[in-house]
Amino acid sequence: MTMIKSISAREVFSRCPKVKKLLWGGEMWTDGYYAETEGKYGNEDMIGKYVKGLGGTYQKLYSDYQLSLF
Repeated sequence: MTMIKSISAREVFSRCPKVKKLLWGGEMWTDGYYAETEGKYGNEDMIGKYVKGLGGTYQKLYSDYQLSLF
């Protein structure tokens, strides 16, 4: 997670240098992070039904292949 935060911040700062000046202390991310899975029986269809039940719309954002960071 540290590597993802570091790479993404570096990329944003290189593309938009003004962002670093606007951030207090010039830091994009906090020190910690939180991650959780959808559970043993969860899958994309189940999550989609949950979102629809909340009144929102669900849009699949990816295909079944590995995503790249940039």
